[in-house]
Amino acid sequence: ALEEGRRAIALTPVEKDVNNGSRVLQYFAITAAWAGEKELALQQLEAGLRAPDASQMLSYGALKLLPFWDPLRGDPRFEQIVESLAPKGNAASSKK
Repeated sequence: ALEEGRRAIALTPVEKDVNNGSRVLQYFAITAAWAGEKELALQQLEAGLRAPDASQMLSYGALKLLPFWDPLRGDPRFEQIVESLAPKGNAASSKK
């Protein structure tokens, strides 16, 4: 699966196809995570977040709640990525 994921990234680079290329990065990050390749998964996740079309799959809520990302939970780097996407601001001040 990892070999095919690398091939998909090579065939669909973000530089040539923003929409599909960024999705390939996202799916490859998930594949790497489930294959136990956490470092690779985190690298691809970070690359996917830098892509111009970071989809809803890489939103704060998705990373926080979707089971796709379960293999990375508890990893300090993953948790830092999730927190960096958290909504900004104070809930109390938004109620004024």
